Amino acid sequence: MDKLQVLDARFAPVAEGASPLARLCTGATWSEGPVWLRESCELLWSDIPNNRMLSWHPGRGMQIWRDKVDFTNGHVREQGGALLHCSHGQRAIVRTRLDAQGQPQSDEVVVNSYQGRRLNSPNDVVVKRDGSIWFTDPPYGILSDREGHQAPSELGDNYVFRFCPATGALRIVTDLVEEPNGLAFSPDESVLYVSDTSAALRCDGGGNHHILAFDVVGGQDLANPRVFAVVNPGLSDGFRVDVHGFVYTSSEDSVQVYHPDGTRIARIPVPEKVGNLCFGGEAGNELFVCASTSLYRIVLNTLGATA
Repeated sequence: MDKLQVLDARFAPVAEGASPLARLCTGATWSEGPVWLRESCELLWSDIPNNRMLSWHPGRGMQIWRDKVDFTNGHVREQGGALLHCSHGQRAIVRTRLDAQGQPQSDEVVVNSYQGRRLNSPNDVVVKRDGSIWFTDPPYGILSDREGHQAPSELGDNYVFRFCPATGALRIVTDLVEEPNGLAFSPDESVLYVSDTSAALRCDGGGNHHILAFDVVGGQDLANPRVFAVVNPGLSDGFRVDVHGFVYTSSEDSVQVYHPDGTRIARIPVPEKVGNLCFGGEAGNELFVCASTSLYRIVLNTLGATA
């Protein structure tokens, strides 16, 4: 495999001592939504078309963690340790409570409608330090039966939402992203990054393949939208941010890394189309990459901004 490419000296300390990219396992159809379980020292991710969640453990390798999972996509941990899923099948954010060993115990629907209308198909989700749940809701899970259940949109548009578990209030925070997909906060939560992948299903060369940045105002509102980075080749399907504020995003042929000022500062070539990624491992410095059929890993000299 090609080596990590440092394109800007500001990334050099992160690349110092980095491991080669390694393929850990393969056998999925489309890999998405990785999340690290520290209790069991394993990575979970979704194989969406096969309607299952997979796990990888350094001792056991790859296993099926759960089958018939209602076409889950993105995942994140809440502060109390519960696992949140974006369920295409249920058109909902779903919570799974885990035991001390990281094993699933119970499921519950967190939110599945807005003003009496069903959500489209929640795609990716993050949790802010105040406990609020922010998620994207594009149409991908209702366009066909491949990654969900074909159905018309009841909302008629695609939004980024903020849900407050304490009050049960669900709010649209922006309708400016044509097809919102991945999202992540900057380390200080002053900026929310949201990708627009409206070019994904367009055959005419139109649509967007960029990441937008929004200022977070008062902890719960968004302002000052601007294009942060245009991702080529391919799309910014999913991404994460490290403690330096560097944004690590998927693309057609690599993980691309951007400085908070929008400069592309590194590239990690991957031999398959990248869907999503996350930081994990016992030290938190392992970048796990979900790419089409496989799971890859590279060890870097940095940590993820969130656990």
